[in-house]
Amino acid sequence: MKLDGIRVLDLTQFLPGPFLTQMMADHGAEVVKVEHPRRPEPTRTIGSERGGVSVYFAATQRGKRSLTLDLKTAHGREVFMKLAERCDVVVESFRPGVVGRLGVDYEAVRAVKGDIVYASISAFGQDGPWKDRPAHDLAVSAMSGVLANSRDESGRPVIPGLVAADMLSATLALGAIAMALLRRERTGEGDYVDLAMMDSLLAASANNVGPVFAEGVAPRSGSERLLGGAAMYQIYETSDGAHVVLAGTEAKFAQNLFRALDREDLAEICEQPPGAEQRSAMEFLRELFKTRTQAEWVQWFEPLDVCFAPVNDLRQGFDHPQASSRDMLLKDEQGHEHIGVPIKFAREPAQPRLHAPAHGEHTDSILRELGYEPSEIADLRERGIV
Repeated sequence: MKLDGIRVLDLTQFLPGPFLTQMMADHGAEVVKVEHPRRPEPTRTIGSERGGVSVYFAATQRGKRSLTLDLKTAHGREVFMKLAERCDVVVESFRPGVVGRLGVDYEAVRAVKGDIVYASISAFGQDGPWKDRPAHDLAVSAMSGVLANSRDESGRPVIPGLVAADMLSATLALGAIAMALLRRERTGEGDYVDLAMMDSLLAASANNVGPVFAEGVAPRSGSERLLGGAAMYQIYETSDGAHVVLAGTEAKFAQNLFRALDREDLAEICEQPPGAEQRSAMEFLRELFKTRTQAEWVQWFEPLDVCFAPVNDLRQGFDHPQASSRDMLLKDEQGHEHIGVPIKFAREPAQPRLHAPAHGEHTDSILRELGYEPSEIADLRERGIV
């Protein structure tokens, strides 16, 4: 696998960091998750469980080893540094400054492992006036301006169905770490990655910054091409209360659709600027889609070359034949379902290990690998350091 031989120290919690390091584990990296002896990873107890394990935890921690360690103690830091000497990557997601106070920041680790690649994922980054503010995905989305792009018919912002700041920062951090490791192969030097969730959202807004940069105003929900202003990029209700989407504004798709409906005049309207100019086509489609059920529309659109899809729920999404053909739904020996691996290589496919570690499951074995004797391990446990 691509990351065979790469060792990762994971100091992250919740979603961005754990998802990032899990992707590395799926592709062969050895990931050691560091947890506090008395305060485990929070996602261990969040949401639905099966077999006594949180599904959220299992979906972000598979294939890792769990080491319990109190980094606020001198002996805890000593264990951490011994482990860091053997690692290639460290990932942390504390608030800026915390790892410095703990004595496990980039400079401290670099002193014992000169070519370390060290990545920090935070809400707003390691500098700037908001760096110390607490925030999870929704607050970052609100602060960045991205949340304001998603509004209901009354104009009220709605909670997105995907935590984009978390997932974007995780995937960008994965790319950054890969770039740093590649550069290390050529120069022998590691690097420090400062990855901010807010930066990630702003960078992902390329398709919505037209009015921001050209006119100095925010995108207008209901008037922009991808924000509700286009008839061919819209959500429509069907007769059974379900929904479908049209999701391609290219002229050929409008022509294909309205030719089949014997209303080619509306295809020309869909080539007008988004907003009021396309309202007549939009109203026509709103009334049209209410005349059949979602299933009937799926069948009707089957022969047409049009960007169309039913609005599935997440259960339907994982059960879809396309997801199955791409191995995006896996099952373990107990029959429990797991999310598949999205990064697919032709020559070295991922080999996800679906077991999620128990709290501190690998503490003793990791300490033995570092040279600690059984009596020393027992002493560390007695003092609450592991």
